[in-house]
Amino acid sequence: MLETRRIEDELMDDPALDPAIYTQVLHDLAKVNRVTMAHRPTLAFLERTVGGRKSFRLLDVGFGDGDMLRQIARWAEKRGIAAELVGVDLNANSVAAAREATPHGLPITYRAGDYADYAGEGFDCIVSSLVAHHMTRGQLLDFLHFMDREAAAGWLVNDLHRHWFAYMGWPLLARLMRWHRIVRHDGHLSIARSYRPQEWPELLEAAGVRGARVYRAFPSRLCVEALR
Repeated sequence: MLETRRIEDELMDDPALDPAIYTQVLHDLAKVNRVTMAHRPTLAFLERTVGGRKSFRLLDVGFGDGDMLRQIARWAEKRGIAAELVGVDLNANSVAAAREATPHGLPITYRAGDYADYAGEGFDCIVSSLVAHHMTRGQLLDFLHFMDREAAAGWLVNDLHRHWFAYMGWPLLARLMRWHRIVRHDGHLSIARSYRPQEWPELLEAAGVRGARVYRAFPSRLCVEALR
């Protein structure tokens, strides 16, 4: 059933999707992230890379409604670390949705555009969450190469694991939590579009990345990180 990775587009990626519906979907995805503890791998990565620093700059590619960046901002504030956080997303509607959900005063800048435009800006860390499985193979290889070249302290791909347990369990969880119908549909498809641990080494080699670590994170995340 899941031996072959599915590649069809998700409903939320339709450029004709009404912005108000898109915003609802993003906010529900943020709820999914809370329930599934999606922030934990990213915060643990930051502990390993910049936890002992006084300051750092971070780029979050595909920020959605900004929930990961808000978690990072609070993580840094608790540790007395000065953070400069930038989020970039191809969908301009994400900017308004993220700003709507973000309290004033957090050190976060949301921008619409292509991550490639941020080459040479001196980021310590580059992260993404639930982004890799949306990319074509070519786009993913370019992204891996970009992160490996541009992240001075390290980078992290925080994505889903294509696993039967998550795939079978998702419809039940999504109905129970009454998330938006697009979230229910796309979440199921996202699991089928994501990767398995044994598929990542070939992708990393094709992107020219050396020394990255592939690991699972409870309950249903598959992460790839490189530390400097």
